[in-house]
This record gives sequence, structure tokens and C-alpha cells, in this order.
Amino acid sequence: MSATIKKAQRLRADIIKLLYYKKKSSLTDLSKRTKKSLPLITSTVNTLIEDGLIIEQGLAPSTGGRRALNFLLNPNYKRYIIAVAMDQLTTQLTIYDLSNHQVLPTQTIDLDMAEGKSVEGLIAFIEDCIAKSAIKKEYLLGVGIGMPGFVNTERGVNYSFMQIEDGISLQDYLSKKIDLPVYIDNDSSLIALAELNFGEARNLKDVLVVNIGLGTGLGLIINGKLYRGSSGYAGEFSHIPLSDSNALCSCGKRGCLEVETSLLVMVQKAEEAVKNGEETSLKTLFKDESKSHVDHFLHAVIKQDPVAISILADAAFQIGKGLATLIHILNPERIVLSGQGAKAGKMLLPPIQQALNEFCIPRIAEQTDIKFSTLTNEAELLAAASLMVENSLFE
Repeated sequence: MSATIKKAQRLRADIIKLLYYKKKSSLTDLSKRTKKSLPLITSTVNTLIEDGLIIEQGLAPSTGGRRALNFLLNPNYKRYIIAVAMDQLTTQLTIYDLSNHQVLPTQTIDLDMAEGKSVEGLIAFIEDCIAKSAIKKEYLLGVGIGMPGFVNTERGVNYSFMQIEDGISLQDYLSKKIDLPVYIDNDSSLIALAELNFGEARNLKDVLVVNIGLGTGLGLIINGKLYRGSSGYAGEFSHIPLSDSNALCSCGKRGCLEVETSLLVMVQKAEEAVKNGEETSLKTLFKDESKSHVDHFLHAVIKQDPVAISILADAAFQIGKGLATLIHILNPERIVLSGQGAKAGKMLLPPIQQALNEFCIPRIAEQTDIKFSTLTNEAELLAAASLMVENSLFE
């Protein structure tokens, strides 16, 4: 393939990517964002219109003179993305069109990532969902997967979970078995990307996105981009040694923040409270096996159960203590609380703010605001879908 053809394909993909995130743009806006000439953009957009990928969508707001046409991705174009969001125990999947509308409602299975058969279980789940959707494989761009652990995105390997034989990439193995392109990434990094492109970090430069889930993760947005560090592992917030507990962390070390702040730890404390006979609605809730103990715990927090709120407050204070350290180092303009634990909403904020008041220099802390994610459970799924948009050439 000639260099000229490669450049043309790359520009097509860049325009589609911009419209995917921004929803609609004028030719002038696309020219500025891609730093390509207006005639070249016009020619490429016309080709994309002919191919059915882009349609005209009304006039842009007036800036004086003739109003420009807006363009957006064709919602009826038959290309779809499988998005998978995993945590240690549960896996969710949905299928989006290029307008981020679900064409398959979110499907969920229990899948323990630490089990030896988890890879084959994931493959079976994806194939079952493809069959349920009745979408032909030729219309599927591929599969984007967010998962916890030390994920090397370049090699497509998760060093914490679901490892294949030495030298074999998990990403390549899944792709071969499913017969579709597959890309994997760390769940907290993806959640940060979702907030950057669709949520509370949009149009901001420096943001910390905290993923409160079965683990405690962090995505770093620095200078308007996801920061991965020199080897891709930046943001391991949960392993800052701030805990006074002697409990062993999953990483093999002691003193990690995660041993006091993850939802799994909060649930364990709630189960101990019930076992010790404390008066709490969790005693009844935990008997209901139709939902997970994590869901029941968060429900109890929202309903202001004293035991659940006390457990959450202790964890949130420790999270705030960790954030105080990061605020002093990075001076972010915003912190976004995301992930499953963000469902607790306003109950999280007082203990976090208390920790910031106690440990942060006021002049620095007052420059950072705290927001809750508006993307809720869909953050990781949206970002998993964007993995395919980032890596597709749309030939």
C-alpha cells in the first residue's frame, strides 16, 4: 500500500473519530482539528458521504456571514462495536452503533477472572451475545474490552488476570478465537477516557478520575490526554502505601490503599457487622441472592443505613487522604468520582472532603473541584467501544 493511500485512510479515520466524539462538526472545524487544508477535508468528507458513513445535519450556528453545514456519522450505517466491561467477578457486554446507541441491551454474566477457565468463558459469552444480536460478523468492527489488572496495551497482555501460555497475547488469542479484531485496556484508564470524551472531564486539561469498584483505580488526564507513563502503568493509585492495616494486598504488598478502600473490602466489613449481630438492614438484604452483596451494600448506603454509611465513610476518608497526596503533586482542576462505587453519590463526599481539609494545603486544594460521573455504569462500556474507533481505519 502506497504512503498516499495510507495517509488518505488515516485522514478518513481521523474525521470519523472526531465526529464520533463530537457528534457533529463543520468542514472548517474538522480542518482546524485535523490541521489539514479545507479543500482536502472537503474532498475526504464528500468521499465519506458517498460511502454512506457521513450525512449532512443542518447548519452550524452563525458566526457572521454564511452559515456552514454540519456533518455527523450516519446512524443508519451498518457498522457495530462490541463493548465489554469486566471486573474481577462480573462481565458486561453491549453492542453499539457508531452513534453510541445500543443495538443489544447490556448483557451480564458472573465470571471470576481468577479462574483458569475465565478466558474460554469470556469467549463463549461474546459469541452467545453476537448470536443473540443477529448481526452478521461482516458488520462488526471488533471487540473492545476493559479489564482490571496490569494491562500492557501494546502487547495485548494482562499480567494480573487471564494469562495465556508464555509468549501468547491475550488480545491475539481472543481475536483468533472470535474471528474479529480485539483490543484490551485497563478498566480505570478506559473510564478516564470515557470521562474525557463523554463526561465530566470534557474540555478540561488536568483531571483525576477515580474508579471506585471492586478495586480502587485511577485514570490520569494530563494536558487533555490520558497519561500512561513510560511503560503504561501510571495511575496505580490503589497501591500507594497509606493503609495502617497489615492486610495483604492482591499485589503481594502490605499497606496498600486498596485494602481499606475497595468495594470488596467494604462488603467484607459489612458481612462481619452482620455476623457480629449489629443492627442493620444489610442482615435482610444479604439474604436476597438475586443481587450481589456489593449491590445490596450500595443500596443500604443510599438508604442511609448507619452501618453501611460508617463503613463507606472510613473507606472514603482513606480515598480522600490518597487524593490529597495527588493534589499536591499534580494540582488538577477536577477530580471525577466514577465506577460502581460512585452510585453512593453524596454519601462519599463529606469524608473525602474532610480528608482534603485535614491533609491538603488550602491554597492548592481550593483550585480543585470534585464531580460525580454522570456516565454511571456505562462509562467503561462507552470507552471500550471507543477502543475500536481509535484502532479502526474504516476501509
